[in-house]
Amino acid sequence: MLARWSNIVSRTRTTLRMSDDLTVVAACAASTAASLIVLPNAQGAMGGGLAVLMIMIAIVDARRFIIPDELTIAALAVGFLHAAMLDSGSAAEMLATAALRGALLSLAFFLLLVGYRHFRGREGMGLGDVKLAGVAGVWLDWRMIPIAVEMAALAALAVYAVRIFQKRRSFRTTLRLPFGLFFAPAIWLAWLLGVLF
Repeated sequence: MLARWSNIVSRTRTTLRMSDDLTVVAACAASTAASLIVLPNAQGAMGGGLAVLMIMIAIVDARRFIIPDELTIAALAVGFLHAAMLDSGSAAEMLATAALRGALLSLAFFLLLVGYRHFRGREGMGLGDVKLAGVAGVWLDWRMIPIAVEMAALAALAVYAVRIFQKRRSFRTTLRLPFGLFFAPAIWLAWLLGVLF
């Protein structure tokens, strides 16, 4: 599994320019700093870890149309650790609630995947997006989950509209967009908003 991840990263790295590398480092540093400023404790550090993992997922999905299982597993592990540290109740209760949210959101995305394939006759999203929904469920509370999904969907639609406008093309239902590129950062942003409000 580590060899597969290394291979994906090395292929992705070769497509990045030096300015892209600096942008990624700056985004990771800024999002980690924001997490620690908003929550200056171990939970903030875990939020910074979430930010870095979500940026990595977004980059790989944008370049390869794949969400690496290794990054998803890491985000889930940190998410469960984060849930166990919440002050809202016992660690077991918080872990069970996080697992329930993750399972239900993954199930909803899986049903969307199957339904789209059934009615449209082609793929609409991949299993990586389903697993990423599980990450969102583990990290976010019930009120922030729809906000993260909406932010991601609206951002994807906005990018699609800009592409159509710039290239003066007609609307096409077959254009592929990596949803993880939008959903992963939305998960971190929704987590941050949930901490703030």
